[in-house]
Amino acid sequence: MTVTDTESEPRSLWRRIVAVVAPSLIAVALLVGVLPAMADLGEVWDTIVGLDTAEVLLLVAVAAWNILTYQFVVMAALPGLSLSEAFIVGQISTAVSNTVPAGSAVGVGVSYALFASFGHSATAIGIAAALTGLWNTFLKLALPVVALAILALRGNPNAAMLGAAVSGLVVLAMAVAVLALVVASDRLAIVAGTKLGALATGVARPFGRGPFDDWGARFHRFRLSTVGVLRRRWLWLTGATLLSHLSLFAMLLAALRVIGVPATAVTWDEALAAFAFVRLVTALPITPGGIGLVEVGMTGALTLAGGARAPVVAAVLVYRVLSYGVQIPIGAACWLAWKVRMRSRPQAGPSVTSGSEQR
Repeated sequence: MTVTDTESEPRSLWRRIVAVVAPSLIAVALLVGVLPAMADLGEVWDTIVGLDTAEVLLLVAVAAWNILTYQFVVMAALPGLSLSEAFIVGQISTAVSNTVPAGSAVGVGVSYALFASFGHSATAIGIAAALTGLWNTFLKLALPVVALAILALRGNPNAAMLGAAVSGLVVLAMAVAVLALVVASDRLAIVAGTKLGALATGVARPFGRGPFDDWGARFHRFRLSTVGVLRRRWLWLTGATLLSHLSLFAMLLAALRVIGVPATAVTWDEALAAFAFVRLVTALPITPGGIGLVEVGMTGALTLAGGARAPVVAAVLVYRVLSYGVQIPIGAACWLAWKVRMRSRPQAGPSVTSGSEQR
C-alpha cells in the first residue's frame, strides 16, 4: 500500500461519516434552531390540540387517500403487482427513507428485496424503479411552472419564483427530450447516453468521481428493457403520478383550512406554488425525507404569501405528521405483516434481515 493510499483512507472514512451525520445535523438545526424562531410554539400547539373530532377525521381521511394513491404509481410501473404488495413495500421503504441517513438509497435496496420476495423479476423491478423515479422528477419539475402560470392568470405573479420556474421548465424540457431520444431508437439511445456520460464526467471529475464511459451502453439497455412498458403503460403511469402529487397537495390545503388559514390569507394557488417549489428544492436528498427543509421552507413560503405565522406552522406540522410521521409506524406494522406472510411461504424469495422509500 502506498503512502497516498494510506493517507486517503482516513479522508475517505471522514467523508463517509460526514455524509451520514451531516444530513441529520442539518435537519436538527432547522427544526430546533430555525422553526421555533418563526412562531410561538406554545400558540402552535394550542392551535393543533384545538381541532375537533370532525376536523381530525377529515384530515385522517385525506391522509389515507394520499397514501393509497401512491400505490397506483408503483402498480402502473410494475405489471402484475397487487395493491397489498404495493402497500407493504411502499410503507416499509418509505419508513426507512424517512428515518435512516442516506435513506433514499437504502429504501431502493429494501424495495428491491421486498418486490423480489413477492416473485417479481429483477428486470421488472429495475424498470419500475427507473420509471417511477423519472416520472416523479418530471412532476416535481413541472409543478412550479404550472403553479406560476396559474398565479399569473389569477393576477398574483411572484417575480421571486420566476427564475426557478423557468429553470425547472428548461430542465424538464431537456429531460423529456433525452427520454424521447432514448426511446426512439437504439442508435439515439447510445448517442444520448454517450454524450451525457461525457458531460457528467466533466462535471464530476473535480470531485474525484467518474469517468462515466459506459452510459451509452447503459442507456441502450434501459431502452431495450423499458420501451415495451412505456408504450403500454405511459398514460396510466402519468395519470397515477399526477394524482399522487395532487393528493399530497390536497392534504396540505386541507391542513391549512382546518387549522384556520383562510383563503383570504393564502389562496389555493399560492399554497400550490409554495408546495411545488418546496417539493422542487427537496428533490435533492439533503436530509432524510426532507425533514427540516420542508417545515422551514413551507412555512417561509406560506407566511410570505400572507398567512399568520402560528397557524401556518401548525398547518405545516400537521401536514408533515400525516405525510411523513405516520409512515413510520405504518411501515413497522407492514414489516411485521411481511414477515408473517413470508413465514407462511418460505420459498417465495429472499428475506430482509436488517434495516429493512419516498415519494
